[in-house]
Amino acid sequence: MSPTVDPAADPADPAAPADRGAAVRREPDTLRLTVAQALVRFLAAQHTERDGRRQRLITACWGIFGHGNVAGVGQALVEQHHATDLPPLPYLQGRNEQAMVHAAVGYARQSGRLRAQAVTTSIGPGATNLVTGAALATVNRLPVLLLPGDTFATRPADPVLQQLEVPYAGDLSVNDALRPVSRWFDRVHRPEALVPALLDAVRVLTDPVETGAVTLALPQDVQAEAYDWPAHLFAPRVWTVRRPPPEGAALAEAVRAVRAAARPLIVAGGGVHHSEAEDALRALVDATGIPVASTQAGKGALRHDHPADVGGVGHTGTAVADDLARTADLVIGVGTRWSDFTTASGTLFAAPDVRFVNLNVTPFDTHKLTALPLVADARAGLEALAGALGGHRVDAAYEAEYRAGRARWERSVEAAYAHGDSSARPTQTQVLGVLDTVVGDDDVVINAAGSLPGDLHKLWRARSPRQYHVEYGYSCMGYEIPAAIGVRLAAPDRPVWALVGDGTYLMMPTEIVTAVQEGVALKVVLLQNHGYASIGGLSEETGAERFGTAYRHRARDGSYTGDPLPVDLAANAASLGMDVLRADTVGELRDALRTARASDRPTCVYVETDTSGDGPAAPPAAAWWDVPVAEVATRPDAVRARGAYERRAGDRRRHL
Repeated sequence: MSPTVDPAADPADPAAPADRGAAVRREPDTLRLTVAQALVRFLAAQHTERDGRRQRLITACWGIFGHGNVAGVGQALVEQHHATDLPPLPYLQGRNEQAMVHAAVGYARQSGRLRAQAVTTSIGPGATNLVTGAALATVNRLPVLLLPGDTFATRPADPVLQQLEVPYAGDLSVNDALRPVSRWFDRVHRPEALVPALLDAVRVLTDPVETGAVTLALPQDVQAEAYDWPAHLFAPRVWTVRRPPPEGAALAEAVRAVRAAARPLIVAGGGVHHSEAEDALRALVDATGIPVASTQAGKGALRHDHPADVGGVGHTGTAVADDLARTADLVIGVGTRWSDFTTASGTLFAAPDVRFVNLNVTPFDTHKLTALPLVADARAGLEALAGALGGHRVDAAYEAEYRAGRARWERSVEAAYAHGDSSARPTQTQVLGVLDTVVGDDDVVINAAGSLPGDLHKLWRARSPRQYHVEYGYSCMGYEIPAAIGVRLAAPDRPVWALVGDGTYLMMPTEIVTAVQEGVALKVVLLQNHGYASIGGLSEETGAERFGTAYRHRARDGSYTGDPLPVDLAANAASLGMDVLRADTVGELRDALRTARASDRPTCVYVETDTSGDGPAAPPAAAWWDVPVAEVATRPDAVRARGAYERRAGDRRRHL
């Protein structure tokens, strides 16, 4: 992707003060700056443009400073902050390097991948703490720029503090751990190498096909080294994000497949949202009557009450969507990478002659499931399909069938959400049901791990395209709170909810301090269920007897089956600066959620859930997920689980 150098572009972010960087000053042919100063100045001048809308690409830099970046990137951010004739690059102070990446990822997803944030760390533990966040960004194909410090390029002493000594390679550092989880990686050993590195880094960040974590490792001595830079490097650049249309012959073949299908099904993935293709999808569906199921990333592509929306698909999907998937003769994947949860580990699409059409901007994904590949931007591809299918509509009996299935599933949702007794302790699904009555169309609900993603995928009624924000590509515990900060920074007028269980909360509550410091009014719903509910159930199902999945004292036999631990997570959240509302009953929960939504401060609603199994719960999974079970065992539970596993594994299928 080639940028356009636009000297007339306004380098300031629309949200920034109008007097900073609005005028273009005349520069000399070269500017003497440090590498870090040049890096910051370049980043502040980058823009994206799609559909005629231009905006800043890198809108802020998160950072924790140590000896590897404090005198380089840190000093450069100070220079930029105090300059009156340069576009700003705001600094955000985080508490945990992984969490800073999560916040940047949440920001990028909410921004449709058209805006991103940078993250800078020192060398050593700060840099390696980025690895998990980088993996999450790359798996989910969301742009984030990582700027870890690195060991000295000039090697004035060897080894230096936090240097990893590798006997067979003198040029490795801990930052090389970021290579496999980055979409692009470079180490800037010399000042002049920064120029091509920056251009390649932004190229990848703004490319819908290639985007993910981009890492520029910066040796700490090189960061502070001065160089005469061409002034033109810092002119505002516009990176156009294009909408490639489908190739004509492939489109014609896809149209023939749709016209020939009696039971077509669309599976909407995250690419629908990234492309802002929701209106195009709805127009296609309104014209053809083809039902739409959604992946975790694609949920909300149609509003929940659209007559063709049949809900989530796969292991965590709805019964109606999974039934349709089993009998579909054509499956049209739009912007999905077909994870095992979506395909039920290769067991879901069971019709003998089922065919697939994959519409995706990424060629790699279009060939999955031996599909007919339709390489195109999601919006452009859906619009082309709708135009070419003019007058085509599925049989009325098929529409009546899936609409009846929708109605049956809605009754299941109502049963799971039912909260008639306001004095009772709520179950997890009742918590979601009460929240459902409180949120509006603009609210954003964030989750990533535990049992909540399954319940949300089945039950949540998405009211707008970006309301449902479940990170299930990497399903990273600890994502929710920092991601909520990023989402709120990207959409400051939208109420943002981070839904976390106690296990996830304990992984990474530290960014609550950041929310308090920055005045980010996120809402945390903290469910106390004393351990790993999701993995506990999976452990029981696979014959591992819930071993090591509860937060309890040890019993006499050494197992963790004693009394629940006497932790007070609400007190912990309060100690980090949040307003905390405790809810012991359904009625108190409803009042607390309403108060939290109206608050302009970071607020936590703490609720201990009823885990007795007697209250309303989500329907069981309507499709399988492959988690191997011990092939030989002496414990009866494992033996039984192995038998069930072998029966289900026999349904796996490769679509050839």
